[in-house]
Amino acid sequence: MSKVTINPIRTEQDYEEAVKRLDSLLDMNPKPGTDLDDELEVLTTLVQAYEQVHYPIELPDPIDAIKHIMEENGWKNKDLEQYIGPKSRVSEILNRKRYFTLQQIYMLHKHLNLPFEMFINERVIQSAA
Repeated sequence: MSKVTINPIRTEQDYEEAVKRLDSLLDMNPKPGTDLDDELEVLTTLVQAYEQVHYPIELPDPIDAIKHIMEENGWKNKDLEQYIGPKSRVSEILNRKRYFTLQQIYMLHKHLNLPFEMFINERVIQSAA
């Protein structure tokens, strides 16, 4: 068994080369447990780590995310009452006249699988100031 040699991704050029190699490995569809499969796994981890630092994906606005979920599921405002509270409260939140309470954030996280970080982050805090 030969050893897989992979270099760190430190520059944009390193990243581009790693992505090209990753694409070629994916095209080969290596069998599990092979050297190519090991290389694919390690390279994937390195590329993901580089992308998290250099190309972070911003979390969506919580109201926009909830409206998207409502649209996908064909929900009306009343379908959110079990998570947010009375109809008037749902309307105030969706119209950005009121922000979520901790209890509402917890319920939306638990039942709609929305990450806590979507509700409490630097962007949200700055807009509230």
